[in-house]
Amino acid sequence: MEALPARARAYVACVALMALFCLLLPPGAPIPWRAVALLAAVYAGCERLARSRLVAAPHPGGTFHPVLLAGAFLLPPSAAALVALPGALLLSVDRRPHLARRLWRTGQLVLAVWAASRVHLAAGGRDAVADCDVPGALATAGAAVAVFCLVLTLLDGGVLALTAGAPRRGGRMAAPDAWWRLFLRSLVPLAVHGLAGLMMALLWRSPYGPVAALLVLLPMGVSWWAFAQYHRERAAHQATIRALVQAVDIKDGYTRGHSERVGRASMMIARELGMDDERVEVLRFAGILHDVGKLGVPTRLLTKDGPLTPEERRVIELHPEYGHEMVRGISFLGEARAAVLHHHERLDGSGYPYGLAGGQIPESARVVAVADAFDAMTSTRSYSRARPVPVALDELRRCAGTHFDPRMVGALVQAIGRAGWHPAVTADDARSTAVPETAAPVTDRPGARR
Repeated sequence: MEALPARARAYVACVALMALFCLLLPPGAPIPWRAVALLAAVYAGCERLARSRLVAAPHPGGTFHPVLLAGAFLLPPSAAALVALPGALLLSVDRRPHLARRLWRTGQLVLAVWAASRVHLAAGGRDAVADCDVPGALATAGAAVAVFCLVLTLLDGGVLALTAGAPRRGGRMAAPDAWWRLFLRSLVPLAVHGLAGLMMALLWRSPYGPVAALLVLLPMGVSWWAFAQYHRERAAHQATIRALVQAVDIKDGYTRGHSERVGRASMMIARELGMDDERVEVLRFAGILHDVGKLGVPTRLLTKDGPLTPEERRVIELHPEYGHEMVRGISFLGEARAAVLHHHERLDGSGYPYGLAGGQIPESARVVAVADAFDAMTSTRSYSRARPVPVALDELRRCAGTHFDPRMVGALVQAIGRAGWHPAVTADDARSTAVPETAAPVTDRPGARR
């Protein structure tokens, strides 16, 4: 726990103590220890298998929540909470601090299962399951799943806020509506898990017994395996992206870190415009990969001190097409591929490679164009020194409507106004001091269209 802030350590300790209190509360009815032991063993075994080398895929988290929810539908609250205990305590923790993460995982699951079981019991769900009253069981199970999801969301939001990692919008600490969206996004998969858990509970109480109930996990396991393969493929694509960006950084030392910063600025613009999280992520990839085509440009041109000749500029202006050829086979990038190709187009049609104008330019490319120009102006290059952030923003405003989309410029200005920006000098001091010229406007500087 030593790596966490003191307030986060106190929060984790409180959650663990609350979970212990729930476990020690009188159950109000005899505990069916055989059912508790069987469900706890199934949950721990399935989660262990999901994290094993046999599966060898990124663990999506909460894979076997149906077992926990089945316990909430079948058992008294204290007994249902016990189902989560062995799996949460005994499974390995990948990152430090190990003890804090183990206690957090245990406390969170115990509280969520206990609350779901308590709501299910109060709503009469136990009788509906025992009588196989499907309509009544569905209604009470829905209430329990909603509470289960709400507890997980609130606890996650609290620990993220205390560790300065809460969901952010444009760099700000997230408002309650952001946590509400997180709750709604989590509710959909948990509703599916709840249906599976309810099927387990109904079969458990039927003449077919626990064996039939456990068979429900087979289709869930198959669907998770397919999902895990998707995660594995996505991880491979992301590793490819990192390798490409590192290659560009190595080749062009003056712009080292530029791709990551453009990705960050693109993400800030997208969030300010209210785009959904999936599209924000795609635009982050677009910003990261926008200059990957420089791998096809001679290094001597990328690192040249001073202005470029017209012939040299024509060679450099081929890099968007090179980049598009490199990434067009990565299907999950979606509109990011268009941003790689068109991020040097200008609103008035004077850009390259195709001279598109206005609405002809894909929205993703207009986002990345603003992010790229902003970072270029606030970073020291072989041909210019870094400008202060306010000066760079004024330059973007001046060029809005001719070179840049005014919506994208306005979104970046607002996002930086709230969150700030910490530019990095990307060139070695010795080399950057050798550039004698002062920074000219980005639209007029020779070679600025790199």
